[in-house]
Amino acid sequence: MKRLRADLWVSAFIRLHTQRGNMCVIRQRGDEIAGQIWIEVDHLDGSSSLYVPAMQLEPDSQERIFEARFDHATYQDVNARIQQEQAFDPDFWVISLETRDTDIGLNVSESSA
Repeated sequence: MKRLRADLWVSAFIRLHTQRGNMCVIRQRGDEIAGQIWIEVDHLDGSSSLYVPAMQLEPDSQERIFEARFDHATYQDVNARIQQEQAFDPDFWVISLETRDTDIGLNVSESSA
């Protein structure tokens, strides 16, 4: 089975957080079918985290697994990394989430948690 389209996954993620009362928006639209999805989290305490797709041993896996590239770092560090990726790959998604919750509804790789 194929993985869920990126645009559908993003819509479901945003709906989940809207229902939780969190601010969650698309900062950058990517490829609708297979664009990478990056999640930028503002923890509302002056720190930010960045979750990016983790390397997967099973490339045909339906599940999206993420790794924390930055965990409670400065907004400037997170934003600089996003801008660096934009110069390299303009077809990726960036989702901005504002929440104090520790569970943001992502499957995070054990090695990065």
